[in-house]
Amino acid sequence: MVTEATIPKGYKQTEVGVIPEDWDVEPLERCGEVVMGQSPPGSTYNKNGGGIALINGPTEFTDKCPVRIQWTTDPRRFCQKGDLLICVRGSSTGRTNYADDIYSIGRGVAAIRANKNNDTAYLSNQIIIAVSRILAASTGSTFPSVDGDTFRNLAMPLPPTKDEQTAIAEALSDADELIDSLDKLIAKKRNLKQAAMQQLLTGKTRLSGFTGEWEEKTLGDHVEFLRNGTNSRAELTIDDPVKYLHYGDIHACNNVRLCPDDLPSLSSSKAKTLDRLCDGDLIFADASEDLDGVGKSVEITGVLDTECVSGLHTIAARFDKDVLADGFKGYLQFCPEFISQLRRLAAGTKVYATNRSHIAGIEMHLPDTTEQTAIAEVLSDMDSDIEALEERRDKAQLLKQGMMQQLLTGRIRLV
Repeated sequence: MVTEATIPKGYKQTEVGVIPEDWDVEPLERCGEVVMGQSPPGSTYNKNGGGIALINGPTEFTDKCPVRIQWTTDPRRFCQKGDLLICVRGSSTGRTNYADDIYSIGRGVAAIRANKNNDTAYLSNQIIIAVSRILAASTGSTFPSVDGDTFRNLAMPLPPTKDEQTAIAEALSDADELIDSLDKLIAKKRNLKQAAMQQLLTGKTRLSGFTGEWEEKTLGDHVEFLRNGTNSRAELTIDDPVKYLHYGDIHACNNVRLCPDDLPSLSSSKAKTLDRLCDGDLIFADASEDLDGVGKSVEITGVLDTECVSGLHTIAARFDKDVLADGFKGYLQFCPEFISQLRRLAAGTKVYATNRSHIAGIEMHLPDTTEQTAIAEVLSDMDSDIEALEERRDKAQLLKQGMMQQLLTGRIRLV
């Protein structure tokens, strides 16, 4: 709790927290012109393609606008090029962008045009924080939204000069540019990896030194299925001796390999009849809500002396190591020949199901284990590059959050 005794010298307590004494707090509508979008009447819709584009979200610009409105629509519902747009209804509430043209804005969008005393980019950051506070306070709401009166009266902490606002906005923009550049690089690396998998996992491209024909194998001739548990999340703990791999952990994993160290636990008594997992075991989730999740699996690694079992809605497969090499098995889910057969066999109304017989019945061409290991090393190196970039991106995002907390409250001054 902030008390008068804990407020630093030169700062004051306000409705938005502790800020410098020379800062003010103003409602958003006094910082510039606020335009609240509204659904136009159906009679104004222009089905012939002329008129002005209607947008219902801050990312729906011209090439994505399915609806155009006649120019006779109330121009007070138009945004101008350069206006800050923010989504105020639905799951995207709080997302912002800048208008690249004149648009008619729908009910789910608001536009802000800063006056001469304020910096639009600075206001954008303060609006994001203010809206996030509102959404955090409205717990339990199934449809997030911010009404017009609330939006117009968002409290904006304002430095005494526009120059200071601009300096803060530029510092945060630099952080955004770093995050954006890392996101683009990650996307590029993922595309390169996808292309590499399409070539290497089909034999269209061979690594240097490998020329032999791939052999067709029936997976059921080379696999042992292990006994898995049926325990729900409610039965798991954090300190029992046996690590427990739930199907949700498979769907949540962003890697083809999984180390059990961070998994929840199960008591030894409940796990006594279950087979223990070893390095190289491949664990499938047996159910998915969509086709993309069919075949989702992880290869167990780093077990060492840890006891680990396969749990609810999983299929644990131990393949012959002279047919499927350790390190390669996790990429099986990306082999077109494998996944196309598995998806064709998946069934269910609300979920797509995979079972042991589906996996055992798959016939596919495989390189020898030496080539498998070489392929896995190439793809693993690419995975490592992506993970390193993702760590850098995550650190940059945390740094940006810290900068916002310091700069947008005046704890650190730039001018």
